[in-house]
Amino acid sequence: MATTGFAPPFAGKLVSPLLRSKPSPLLSIPRSFRKPLSLRVMGSASSSQRPEKLQEAGKSDFTSLSEDEWKSRLTEEQYKVTRQKGTERAFTGQYWNTKTTGTYHCICCDTPLFESTTKFDSGTGWPSYYEPIGNNVKSKLDMSIIFMPRTEVLCAVCDAHLGHVFDDGPPPTGKRYCINSASLKLIPKE
Repeated sequence: MATTGFAPPFAGKLVSPLLRSKPSPLLSIPRSFRKPLSLRVMGSASSSQRPEKLQEAGKSDFTSLSEDEWKSRLTEEQYKVTRQKGTERAFTGQYWNTKTTGTYHCICCDTPLFESTTKFDSGTGWPSYYEPIGNNVKSKLDMSIIFMPRTEVLCAVCDAHLGHVFDDGPPPTGKRYCINSASLKLIPKE
């Protein structure tokens, strides 16, 4: 077979860094993302503790419910957000601008998650809190968006996806729990 004298621009070079046996600098994480993260990994001692203020009346093993059972208990949007890790559009959720005093509970299992006294206006279009109630919220690393690691927050009782937590909140914690309204139920204070 005769050569034509034409060589593609990548000739003699490895096309994909994924095929190399040693790490590629092209796959390294940019310095701006190498900030130390403080998070509780699921299964660690602090996130595995029994949540505070568990509801005694509705004791259930929520982790054993089938997908069909969750679909029958929740609206379509609640199911998409809490069970499939969806996100509601900004400024559309029921509680993004609510000022009512009370306690925000998990829509799936009724566990108290946030007090309204910790809610603040983050300008993001989602309800934001600077602190959860006790250990009722757990967190884990979320790598669903490439090169944008985030910390997902879940209900510690039923593993419902609530939203994400960021390190740009107000004092005293410096945290911003950015939560989907569809994962919450507000119990007003009487």
